[in-house]
Amino acid sequence: MSIETERPPVEARIYREEYEIRGQKLVIETGELAKQSDGAVLISYGDTVVLATAVAEERKRRDVDFFPLTIDYQEKAYSAGKIPGGFFKREGKPSEKEVVVSRLIDRPIRPLFPEGFSSETQGIVSVLSFGDENVSDILGIIGMSCAFLISDIPFNGPVSAVRVGRKGGEFITCPTLQESEEVELNFVVAGTDEAVVMVEGGALEVSEDVVLRAIEFAHLEIQKINAVQRRLAGVCGKPKRRIEPVVIDETLKDEIRSFVIERMGEAVRIPTKLKRQEALDLLLEETIERFAPEEDEKRREVSAVFHEIEKDLVRRMILDEGIRVDGRRPEEIRHIHCKTGFLPKVHGSALFERGETQALVAVTLGTAEDEQKIDALEGESYKSFMLHYNFPPFSVGEVKRLGSPGRREIGHGALAERSLKPLIPPKERFPYTIRVVSDILESNGSSSMATVCGAALALMDAGVPIDVPVAGIAMGLVQEGERAVVLSDILGLEDHLGDMDFKVAGTSKGVTAFQMDVKVSGISREVMERALEQARQGRLYILEKMKEELPAPRKSLSPHAPRIYSMQIKPEKIRDVIGVGGKVIRGIIEQTGVKIDIDDSGLVNIVSTDEASARKAREIIEGIVEEVEVGKIYLGKVKKVVDFGAFVEVLPGVEGLLHISQISEKRVQKVSDELKVGDEVLVKVLEVDNMGRLRLSRKAAMREEARRRAKR
Repeated sequence: MSIETERPPVEARIYREEYEIRGQKLVIETGELAKQSDGAVLISYGDTVVLATAVAEERKRRDVDFFPLTIDYQEKAYSAGKIPGGFFKREGKPSEKEVVVSRLIDRPIRPLFPEGFSSETQGIVSVLSFGDENVSDILGIIGMSCAFLISDIPFNGPVSAVRVGRKGGEFITCPTLQESEEVELNFVVAGTDEAVVMVEGGALEVSEDVVLRAIEFAHLEIQKINAVQRRLAGVCGKPKRRIEPVVIDETLKDEIRSFVIERMGEAVRIPTKLKRQEALDLLLEETIERFAPEEDEKRREVSAVFHEIEKDLVRRMILDEGIRVDGRRPEEIRHIHCKTGFLPKVHGSALFERGETQALVAVTLGTAEDEQKIDALEGESYKSFMLHYNFPPFSVGEVKRLGSPGRREIGHGALAERSLKPLIPPKERFPYTIRVVSDILESNGSSSMATVCGAALALMDAGVPIDVPVAGIAMGLVQEGERAVVLSDILGLEDHLGDMDFKVAGTSKGVTAFQMDVKVSGISREVMERALEQARQGRLYILEKMKEELPAPRKSLSPHAPRIYSMQIKPEKIRDVIGVGGKVIRGIIEQTGVKIDIDDSGLVNIVSTDEASARKAREIIEGIVEEVEVGKIYLGKVKKVVDFGAFVEVLPGVEGLLHISQISEKRVQKVSDELKVGDEVLVKVLEVDNMGRLRLSRKAAMREEARRRAKR
């Protein structure tokens, strides 16, 4: 009896395109992996390999008024030859980095889907091999774009990205992990052929001109990578699905416009957010009841027309009148109110309020024990400065269940942390772990930039010696044809209805962080230059307002904050301070009540709220690590008596031989007649041999003491 076997599957055809960046090949392949997805590409650069997959349901969702897209970036531990820590030994909840990169990929991809496409869509980026090239996030953007481009999912790409750094005055593409530690600017820039659509990154107080030139430098490389994607799609891309555009009767549009235009024109000019929204919500409810009292589909159409009229009115006000919904001019910044030091038990606190956006920021100072351990693909590291951002529902007048931080909170916190990090003093200067928490109490535009301002004030209130404060501002744009109006300090409504959202943080010297998302097809260099200069002027104005509240860091820490006293010892002396099994250091802690931390370089941090206790601990450690000097007299303690002399401890743990011939001027017959264990005796160090052994003399010490007395 023969057993029939299935025929082997047809060998997959693999399509491949390459492009060289800094001497290494960027390779994009498709056809071999994840063939049941709508689109999948394997993209590699050096030792870094990423798989990007795209899938969209056939069924269209009619119950949502947004595009249901989800982008997930996931790092496989095996990609770096690691086994996950923890009990379960498998990947679990996304790390903060994975959340931040997921947002980074989503932002340039999302705007490129055509209007009217409403199928549930998911993109997954999986890191399969992690190298030192520092490009997994960049490959994620390129790979995700290419996966959608070759699929049948409607997509108006391609979009590509590069990381650009600046070192020694020169721009470099795709700086490595090591180079990223040395550059003065580190941006991720994404764009189409026509324009840059996203920028994300940090800098060391660089000028706006440098920012602009970095973006232009990156865009030239982006256009070349887009060409690679188009070549691949040209040979293996699938025909795109048909989209049935939502057609709304023009007569209905005209009737709705006639019904709402007068009252809406008044409502959008109400300066306060809640009252304005209340008036608009009431008008929308009346409009729906009038034109679509029962039909769900038609209710959505009426709502869409209503919001389109609202958008047009707000934009016309800005373009034609130069007036915004709260009555401000385009470059005008809302009223700023600052307050510091008002939470008594907190190490540092600040309230920063700009218009209807309010951030309560608190700083807590800790020790090395409080550092956050980061177990990432790059390796294990410790984080001594962290900023956490919270956005409770009451800040926008909503009722929602409280849960763990979402993508928005993690992303905004990462941006604010990046803005402040260049100004945090090094551990040698300020050996504290610093945690900053921003609780948004009210929100109407740019709570992340309010967090930056509030955090800078709270750090100064805590006595953290930052050289200069940092401020942040959110900018917007309304552009139609040749007309473009740049908006400073945008409201939430202006962010929603505008064409660009970019946030700039920095000092009076330059930019420390930059984030930009563009919603239109292109922005000219002249508009970008004008926006950056307007942002600089706004930032300088905000910094002056902050200085009025607190011009410089406080000279002393809060009485509730721990004090850290630092001292440096030789690395070879660390074992002496710690002792066998930690016996010595435990004894110092028990005796003084302090906390002691010693790193591998020999930096000793003594932590205490009591200066006297810290001083006592320092003196003990200094005694332990003190080195014996030849010719110096010490008051030693006899530790052991033998026939040929005595062993005397001159420093903690350091003993030398006091030979019988060096005990006294007279002849000593028996050592025990002169010395007993526990006796304190003056000895002079005569010699330290090449093995570190000490030769002591009580006789020489007594002669020297006699000479000193004679001189007196």
